[in-house]
Amino acid sequence: MKSKTSRSPVEQEDLVLLAHGDGGLLTDRLVREVFLKHFNNPWLEEQGDAARLPASSGPLAITTDSFVVSPMFFPGGDIGKLAVCGTVNDLAASGARPLYLTAAFIIEEGLPVADLERVVRSMAETAAVLNLPVVAGDTKVVARGQADGLYINTTGVGVLEPGRRLEPASVVPGDRVLVTGSLGQHGAAILAARQELGLSNAPESDCAPLSPLVEELLPRFPGIRVMRDPTRGGVATTLKELAEAGRFDVWLDEEALPLAPSVRGITEMVGVDPLYLACEGRLVMAVAPAEVPALLAALHSHPLGAGAAVIGEVRAGEGNVNLCTSWGGTRRLDKLAGDPLPRIC
Repeated sequence: MKSKTSRSPVEQEDLVLLAHGDGGLLTDRLVREVFLKHFNNPWLEEQGDAARLPASSGPLAITTDSFVVSPMFFPGGDIGKLAVCGTVNDLAASGARPLYLTAAFIIEEGLPVADLERVVRSMAETAAVLNLPVVAGDTKVVARGQADGLYINTTGVGVLEPGRRLEPASVVPGDRVLVTGSLGQHGAAILAARQELGLSNAPESDCAPLSPLVEELLPRFPGIRVMRDPTRGGVATTLKELAEAGRFDVWLDEEALPLAPSVRGITEMVGVDPLYLACEGRLVMAVAPAEVPALLAALHSHPLGAGAAVIGEVRAGEGNVNLCTSWGGTRRLDKLAGDPLPRIC
């Protein structure tokens, strides 16, 4: 059996201490033995105050996001995987190829070092699949009770193809509205995990990086007018924002909405509308009707688009979203008012 003295300095401290954030010896050890261990690359090896990056070959896209999801670990993912996917997907939905990522960690005193390393490892593994280096970062430690374990901020930098713009103004009446898979899975997974419902058919988060799918589709389908990553507020809020920005109406068919049985079950149980639950591995898009059959075929052949479906169409209007219900009525959908499920991402 190993003696305690054979363990690394960080491992000897099973919990994160305030001293890990003071910029001194323990900070250096935490950075080297947790963060650099998993994120190591030439830019981080320089240990400078800023990463020196090569110039891009096209226009840049930059996005930043913060992640406070509770619980930190959930079916289908964790806060680390989510932090990479959330930022990557914002770039992908804009038509940008991710180039670099930065990551900042706000850690609560008392967080087990093993949990922190599990999160960092998850981030590194997700980013490695995309050949996406984490080129800069920061670590802060706050006292007990001033955070809930761990918060992460990530910033992503991507490059756009010159001449291709995905924007609401490009959408025209007659365009079809598609989603790339079942709706509300991330929100439903967080809800089930947080409430500890003990379901035999509990939903799993759809958390996944979408840039490989987007990079495959965009060169082949110029009829993709606009894309969005429907996270907080779900598909309903995302479509309402697009409709208002583009000054058109969206008409959805309730019977066409792809809902996994596990999502349908839990939302009916607790009385939550799945159209307002977050997705973390789905795209919603408006597409020229002539390209829909080929686009659906391409999506169905890809793991990230196997559940893709046409859920509605665009009509002339002033920014409304309407749901044609399964019982023959019409329901107006607006942006999410209030948050029935906070801290989902």
